[in-house]
Amino acid sequence: MSRHLRVLFLSWRDQHHPEAGGAEKYLVEVAEGLARRGHQVTVRTAAYPGAIRDEVVHGVAYSRRGGRFGVFPRALASRLVGRLRADVVVDIQNGVPFLSPLAGGRVINLVHHVHREQWPVVVGKKAAGIGWWLESEVAPRVYRRVPYVVVSPSTGRELAGLGVDADRMSVIYNGTDVVKDEHIERSATPQIIVLGRLVPHKRVELAIDALALLAPAHPDLSMLVVGSGWWGHRLEEYAESAGVRDRITFTDHVSEAEKHRLLAQAWVQALPSLKEGWGLVVVEAGVHGTPTVGFYEAGGVQDSIRDGETGLLCEEGAPALAVALGRIIDDAELREKLSRQVQEWVAQFRWDQTVDVWERLLIGADEGAAAEDVDGSSPEPEFGHNKTHGP
Repeated sequence: MSRHLRVLFLSWRDQHHPEAGGAEKYLVEVAEGLARRGHQVTVRTAAYPGAIRDEVVHGVAYSRRGGRFGVFPRALASRLVGRLRADVVVDIQNGVPFLSPLAGGRVINLVHHVHREQWPVVVGKKAAGIGWWLESEVAPRVYRRVPYVVVSPSTGRELAGLGVDADRMSVIYNGTDVVKDEHIERSATPQIIVLGRLVPHKRVELAIDALALLAPAHPDLSMLVVGSGWWGHRLEEYAESAGVRDRITFTDHVSEAEKHRLLAQAWVQALPSLKEGWGLVVVEAGVHGTPTVGFYEAGGVQDSIRDGETGLLCEEGAPALAVALGRIIDDAELREKLSRQVQEWVAQFRWDQTVDVWERLLIGADEGAAAEDVDGSSPEPEFGHNKTHGP
């Protein structure tokens, strides 16, 4: 496309933040993809210890102001006084909204998932009511004329339940990394991998409990916990109390290359997270033919995992998780089928396609198209003769 825009992303974290996760991976892939196409891209985000205040990385300008909560009013204030000028603003609502429409201009609201269940876990029961009020009452009113982008149909359905019009929503999926094509052998003995930030709402304890339930019948079974976070030492203590500390390797943060090597050698991935917008780790593992077990009620996981075809979904709790993991570990035929089919499934999720759709959406918004008329959804992913459905 020949038109070049000034695009401003408002995000409470960027990919360099110590607590960065899948949402920040999505941000950097879209932002850098747009910059490579000639658009002027700025990310306003929170500062953190050791962060550079202003820098340009791979063509994207980063402006870091405010902390965990101060980033929101400071970004809005900068918009109101005209310091952050843009043709289109992408407000990434990670629970707390930036309230960008109050400053005027073209705005798109990007929502990875609704935080209803997470508020008490993340900020405590007393503050949870405020967070949920902002997300469920304030945001739908402030963004009532704004187009929304969601990363999964599940998130779209939840937003519709909060009063967001379905015809204002576009589904733009995550992509997958292109990894070097090299053969990595599976672990000689069964191995479960858990990948992600080590924080309470990822509920790694449930995977540890599942390992403890499986251990008596699987003497060679082990687990890799890959990731870092302030909850990590608690998880090591929990593994010790569960009697399986000697079966678990905690790797802390690893390089991208090492992450993919570990995903390739594992037999199955456990995803016990309370909520995911999509579950980027599902497709990251799937690139290597490693299936994932997740929970039915964990948001976008029900979209990224095709139950019984590319992985397994189960009811909440360690017992059900252990049963599902055990099925894959014990049944070589099932494991091979899921491995083959998950690679087929994830191959259609490409970051260049994600950027294509975002670019079309941004240009439509800049041209003043009504929210319900902006054309910006990813093609529906296919599996065999079946398709997923939008919100």
